[in-house]
Amino acid sequence: MLEVVSAKRMFEGEGVTVHRLFPIIGARMNHDPFVLFDHFEVGVGQGFPTHPHRGFEGVTYLFSGSMRHTDNLGNDSVITKGGAQIFCAGRGIEHSEMPDSRDATRGIQLWINLAKKVKTIEPSYQSVDAEELPESAANGVKVITIVGDSSPVKLQNKAIYQCVEMSQDSSYEINVSDKRGLVYMISGTLRCSDKAINESQALIFNSKESILFLRAETNCHFMIAYGEPHSEPIIQYGPFVD
Repeated sequence: MLEVVSAKRMFEGEGVTVHRLFPIIGARMNHDPFVLFDHFEVGVGQGFPTHPHRGFEGVTYLFSGSMRHTDNLGNDSVITKGGAQIFCAGRGIEHSEMPDSRDATRGIQLWINLAKKVKTIEPSYQSVDAEELPESAANGVKVITIVGDSSPVKLQNKAIYQCVEMSQDSSYEINVSDKRGLVYMISGTLRCSDKAINESQALIFNSKESILFLRAETNCHFMIAYGEPHSEPIIQYGPFVD
């Protein structure tokens, strides 16, 4: 089943504007194995001061600006446009994510649930610069792989996470057999089957889909994430996923 959903504009941290797909109380809380998807913009003086997490892996990917991550493991690093910060909260971590630029910092934060058998592993952190992420381009389609076989990013989950740009009238075919995931539009209009996906909307798909055939109606920019569901109960409250 294919479903188009719109992100909800809301505020998080200290004044940060996010367009959130989930979790939204009273609507969609997750899409196993994914438990949060935020498209954010952080201005000067805004950010996410020190706070705790538990039970999932988080990936922050930037379109612009820069972000400093510090945590109670002793990590202190900055990423810029095209880079990613990855943490495994495991049994518990405390961190902050604050802009390190005078310009607006924009990007996506994705949380991926940990399977019950690894919920209490030791927390960890990884930082990857833009030039370390594999990139391909052909027939009007540019793909940056943030998480996947060719990426240096290592997760506990089996997942694919890509940033894609397509020129008008180009197409992109993706094998998503037995996976669940989403396509989120940053800009432009994309079509899949009889569904049109516009800016700040997402196409949600489940494990019954085998091939997604995407066609760009305009020049477009989007994120695609898909992975194997754990098919376990998910308990979410604030920064914790049990």
